[in-house]
Amino acid sequence: GQDSRSFHVSIQAPPGITSVGETPSITAVAGGQLILECPEDAVTPSHIEWHWEGSPLGEDARRQVLAEGRFLRIRDVGAADGGQYSCRATNALGDSSLRVQVEVHG
Repeated sequence: GQDSRSFHVSIQAPPGITSVGETPSITAVAGGQLILECPEDAVTPSHIEWHWEGSPLGEDARRQVLAEGRFLRIRDVGAADGGQYSCRATNALGDSSLRVQVEVHG
């Protein structure tokens, strides 16, 4: 079977996110699919980048960035996919980023 999770992040123009409390944490099921979302709500177009553990996230057969950066899809999730993910939106008015901690179980 398959399992998927979505994480919703709101970004407004100019990008500006106020962090409240700890980094959000979500759980993924090993062997399933994980989808992280970094919605683009800005009036002016933004460039969105994804990072994992502080480094730019490289795409491969299992990890794909979709919809001009709004979504990060990870197929066949494994223990090595756990860690801190972040999306960074940049537009003419500035930039902002948001983080989420992913834990893999199963």
